[in-house]
Amino acid sequence: MDTKHKLYRLLVLFLLVSSACSKSPDINNETMLDGDQIFDPSLYHPEKYLVSAAIINPTEVQKNTPVIIVSHGYTATTFEWDEFRTYCDTKANILVSQVLLGGHGRTYEDFKKSTWEDWQEPIITEYNALRDKGYTNINFAGTSTSCPLVMDLIKKGQIGDNGMKHIFLVDPIVVPSDKLLTLIGLVGPMMGYLESTNTPAEEGHWYHFRPQETLKQLLNLIVKSRKDLQDGYSLPVGIRMKVYKSIKDPTADPVSAVLIYKGLKNNDGSNIAVEMIDSELHVSTRLNGRDNITQHDRDIQTHVFDDMYFIIQH
Repeated sequence: MDTKHKLYRLLVLFLLVSSACSKSPDINNETMLDGDQIFDPSLYHPEKYLVSAAIINPTEVQKNTPVIIVSHGYTATTFEWDEFRTYCDTKANILVSQVLLGGHGRTYEDFKKSTWEDWQEPIITEYNALRDKGYTNINFAGTSTSCPLVMDLIKKGQIGDNGMKHIFLVDPIVVPSDKLLTLIGLVGPMMGYLESTNTPAEEGHWYHFRPQETLKQLLNLIVKSRKDLQDGYSLPVGIRMKVYKSIKDPTADPVSAVLIYKGLKNNDGSNIAVEMIDSELHVSTRLNGRDNITQHDRDIQTHVFDDMYFIIQH
């Protein structure tokens, strides 16, 4: 290791350690998701978020209606897909299941104890619940961390040719843009947590503090995802995938899309569809709560929503 690299690591270490002056964050219970007063609403009213809970005995028409399971990224909540649900509410022939990842939407301590396998569990639970009820046209859309979570389910054969039709990945994280994540095993025990910058509108929907334990889980997940892609695997018969990737993503390096394109194929050996999006946002499909949103951002969101809807219907 050269001197410049050593100095860089020392600087990074200093910045990370100094970013958290104690291992117990100062949580404002009244405004932060991290506290014990604000919880994701899907925990109270699952029937308003999950198709499996909303429709106990689906009719034959409902069983053949397209359902799309949507799930959010690391530290986020079901709020990340609220705009898509609003969009789909204007369509008469599509159902939406908003899945809350395990460990999320609860207290900081609950989040801190969760593993990436915990995060993944509600996705496969809703998928299996829909299959058990007889739904024949199930689809999936995930953002950021939900993308490697569902890719792992594909690799393990838990999602197959038994109802799943289309999979959409929005800004999948396989390679982080912030390379400091790779040092979390070194500095994590010393720093305790990292503090994120949320807008006031985001505070009740995203964790303000990121426990080092969950950052380690995130790193483990994306490292596994990269190894699986290096080995190469294919989608099950009958499933098609499309990736939408922002070209200037501050969280998920655009090379993530390249690795998915090279390592994951359709069942017939053909390439999956990848669309690079002219955006500087991470998760370009979520605009509510952000500052300084432009018409260009709104046009991109509409394009992705329209494209997903068209693909599902055809």
